[in-house]
Amino acid sequence: MTRRAVVIGAGLAGMLAAAALSTSADEVIVLERDELPEGPAHRKGLPQGRHSHVLMAGGLAAMEEVVPGASIRKQLLAAGAHELSLGRDMVALTSEGWLRRWQDEGPRLIACSRALLDWVVRAAVAADPRVVIRRGRAVDLLGDAGRVTGVRVAAEGAEDAGESDLAADLVVDTSGRGSRVVHWLGGLGVTGVRERTVDTGLVNATRVYRAPEGAERFPMTVVQADPYVSRPGRSGMILPIEGGRWMVSLGGTRGGEPPADPEGFLRYALDLPHPVVGRLIAAAEPLTDVHLSRSTRNDRRYLEKVRDWPEGLVVLGDALATFNPAYGQGMTVAALGARVLHRELAAGGVGAAGLARRVQRGAARPVDAAWAAAVGQDVWYPGTRGARPGLGDRVVTGFARRLTLAATGSPGAAAALWDVTSLLAGPGRLLRPATLLAVLNGPLLPPLPGPPLTREERRLMEPAV
Repeated sequence: MTRRAVVIGAGLAGMLAAAALSTSADEVIVLERDELPEGPAHRKGLPQGRHSHVLMAGGLAAMEEVVPGASIRKQLLAAGAHELSLGRDMVALTSEGWLRRWQDEGPRLIACSRALLDWVVRAAVAADPRVVIRRGRAVDLLGDAGRVTGVRVAAEGAEDAGESDLAADLVVDTSGRGSRVVHWLGGLGVTGVRERTVDTGLVNATRVYRAPEGAERFPMTVVQADPYVSRPGRSGMILPIEGGRWMVSLGGTRGGEPPADPEGFLRYALDLPHPVVGRLIAAAEPLTDVHLSRSTRNDRRYLEKVRDWPEGLVVLGDALATFNPAYGQGMTVAALGARVLHRELAAGGVGAAGLARRVQRGAARPVDAAWAAAVGQDVWYPGTRGARPGLGDRVVTGFARRLTLAATGSPGAAAALWDVTSLLAGPGRLLRPATLLAVLNGPLLPPLPGPPLTREERRLMEPAV
């Protein structure tokens, strides 16, 4: 019997889900409503696509497992992406001070444009003859409360567009934050889905620059927002990307939003808690206009808690949860969800009883960790909607701040912080005796007075001083 799977959405989460399914299904149809670019170009349906993205070590490891043989890492590096060590290639000002650049390299991340990452993954997955990307828009689910049996599809890009039914043994919804899965489930008789939104009002502003001569391998430079000072958070980031470019993203929560005009963009960067980002870009050549985005809420659908989850339906990626993009977790969480699907399929196949519920519960675990990290900070910004800090938040925040402070002067604390933020390890990593001791002891070295740049790196700021 031929087994067919349907994936709704050809974004990163969708293509990784298709890769996972291709090992068990005879046919994987990926439905995408937008026309996809032929190369690494911005896609209409991705509002955050023009802003800085990093692929954490945990996400890359999951991708390499889900897309075997393709070596996503090698393909990205060959296309110009940068592989950066959190311990060596990052300059970061946290709420508790500057992090040091330790000799130990620590976990690595991939830095490139989102367009390049999506293109490399899509090309690798679509090379499998079992995976077919089809233009179309999912308008409803087929089946009943016990089992989803397919998707009703509206054709896109045709004058006589009509609707047709597409049967499937398994449907995976990766249609993004605008997913209608809760509405669709209601139509099947599945109700009671709990949803939550926490919104800081963050606005992202991004502009791409040509990296100055000699700065092609410049470290990722981050001035993090401080949630604990009772005023709007403001942040800035220089991300080295392919093509000898810097992607510069500024962010401000409600009441502290960055402007869209070039002069205001530079002024905002110079007025951050430290002017390093502004000084570095002051003499750099801009290559694009300033792009703004407000699609930055934390949204979550607690689908794993639905008592009678239907067979034949899995929800992953932004359709399951979205996070404040300031924390760089979305792509990694999507990859970890696809890995859960991949492993469950390897154990039982597309038609295994209870597959959908097991995947949904397994995918919730990385969501839990990322949600706690994002919301645990966002609740402290003034004007945040959807949450206020409670006693539990105060306890967790107290520990997180002590860990971050220790990480500014303790390699053991820094290693634990990197492992958890990279999603290589869960929160339990922070409860190891060595980590607790490092947090208790605090920083072993005095605070740095400024960014830990080398003499050559610091030279790039001189013309603007």
